[in-house]
Amino acid sequence: MLKQILSKLPKKVTKSDSSDSARGESGNTTSFGNVFQCTSVGSTISSKLNVVKRVSSVVFPSSMNAGVEAVDPCLSFKDISNTQKQSLFISKLNLCCKVYDMSDLDKNCAEQDFKRKTLVELVDFVSSGSVKFTEPAIAALCKMCATNLFRVFPPKYRTSTIGGETDDEEPMFDPAWSHLQIVYDLLLQFINYNSLDLKVAKIHMDHAFVLRLLDLFDSEDPRERDCLKTILHRIYGKFMVHRPFIRKSVSNIIYRFVFETERHNGIAELLEIFGSVISGFALPLKEEHVLFLCKALIPLHKPKSVGIYHQQLTYCVVQFIDKDQRLASSVLKGLLKYWPLTNSQKELMFISELEEVLEMTSMAEFQKIMVPLFRRISCCLNSSHYQVAERAHLLWNNEHILNLITQNRHVILPLVFSALVNNTKNHWNQAVLNLTQNVRKTLSQMDEELVLACQRKFEEEDSGAGAAAERRRVTWERLEAAAKSVQPVVGADVIVPVRSSATCSVAC
Repeated sequence: MLKQILSKLPKKVTKSDSSDSARGESGNTTSFGNVFQCTSVGSTISSKLNVVKRVSSVVFPSSMNAGVEAVDPCLSFKDISNTQKQSLFISKLNLCCKVYDMSDLDKNCAEQDFKRKTLVELVDFVSSGSVKFTEPAIAALCKMCATNLFRVFPPKYRTSTIGGETDDEEPMFDPAWSHLQIVYDLLLQFINYNSLDLKVAKIHMDHAFVLRLLDLFDSEDPRERDCLKTILHRIYGKFMVHRPFIRKSVSNIIYRFVFETERHNGIAELLEIFGSVISGFALPLKEEHVLFLCKALIPLHKPKSVGIYHQQLTYCVVQFIDKDQRLASSVLKGLLKYWPLTNSQKELMFISELEEVLEMTSMAEFQKIMVPLFRRISCCLNSSHYQVAERAHLLWNNEHILNLITQNRHVILPLVFSALVNNTKNHWNQAVLNLTQNVRKTLSQMDEELVLACQRKFEEEDSGAGAAAERRRVTWERLEAAAKSVQPVVGADVIVPVRSSATCSVAC
C-alpha cells in the first residue's frame, strides 16, 4: 500500500537532468544570438563603418546554415583556421547581400569600399580552390548573386525608335559596375568549379534564376552583356537539364523583339551564344531546332535594327545549312520574304548573306528557288544605288555561284539579260557599267548562242513595247480630239432624281 502511494508522487529532478535541459533551452533560445562588433578595418572604415553585426537568422538563415558555425564576417581568411573558413565564406556572402545606391559617390562611401574588398576576398578564396561548395554555401552564393544582379532596368529614354545601340549612340555604363563585375566573376568561377555538385547546384540555380539572368541581357551596358554571354554559355554547357528551357526562353525573347517591341539590347550576344550551340546539334536535327530556325532566326531579318546583329545572325543561319543542306531553300525563301525595298544599306547586308548561303547550297535546293531568286537579283542589278548594283554584279565572281548559274543558264540568263542591257544603256555609274560589261562577257563565254537568242528576244520585246507605246499615244490623241469636237450643253435642264424620305431613312 505504501509503495503504491509513493509511486504516484512526482520524482525529483537530478542535477544531470537539470543541466542537460538547461543546455537544451539555452541552445534553442540563444543559438547564433551572440552580438559582437566588427573589428576595425582601417581608421577610415572604423570611423564611418561602426556597425554591430548580429549572427542571427537574418545573416545566417536557418534553412541554409544548419550546423554552420558563426564567424565574424569582418575577419580575413588568413586570420582563422581552415575549419572555420567555410563558415567565414558563408558569412561574407551574406554580408555582401547589402545593395548600395552607386549613383551618389559620396553616399555610403566607406561601406561601398568595404563591400568591394569583401567581394574581392571571396573571388580570391574561390580561385584558390580552398572552398567546398556545400548546400549552404551554394544557397548563400546564389542568394548574394540574385540580390546584387537581378534588378529592373530604368525605362529606355533614347530618342531612337530602333532597339539596341547604333553607331551614333554612346553606350550607357552602369555606375555600379565596380561591384557587379566582381559578382559576375564570382558567379563564373562558381559555375566553372571542378568539384561542384551539379545536383545540388541546380536546386538553387533553377529555371527562375536562369530566366532572371536572361532578362539582364537587355542591359544597356555592353560590359555586362559580355559577362552574361560567357556565363550563360557555361550554364548551357554544364547544366544539361537547363538546355531545353534556355532554348525556349531565348526563342520567346526573339518573338517578343520581332513581333512586338523591336527593342532589345542583347540580341547580338544571344545569337553569338547560339552560334556555338547550333554547331553542337546532333544529326538528324530535331524538329524543335528546325522550328527555331524558321520561326525565330529567319524573322529576325525583319526589324530595322538588323544591322546590329546581322553578322551573328548570318553565322547561325549558315551553321544550320552546314548541318542540313535541305534547309537552304527555306532560308532563301525567308530572305526573299523579308527583302528590303527602300533601305539600301539593309539590302547590301542581305546580298552578302545571300552569297554565304548560296555557297552552302546544293544543286537540288538551288533549283527549287532559282526563279524568284534571280528575279530579285535582276532588280538589284538595275538598282540606282551604285553600291547595291556593284554588290549584285560581284556575285558572278564567286566560283560556286557561277557553277550553279552555268548549269542552269537556260533558266537564269533570260531573267537577268534585260537588266544587264538596261544597265549598259541607262546606268549613271561608270563602275557599275564596267561590271556589267564583265558579266556580259562572262555570259558570252559561258554560252554565246544563248546570249544571242536572249539578245534577239530582248530586241523583239523592245520593238513590241515601242509599238504598244505608239498605239497608246495615238489612242490618247484620238480621245483628246473627240473631246474637243463635242459641244458643251448650255442652258439645258438637268433632271436630278430626288429620293423619298423613306428611302433616305432606309439608306441611312
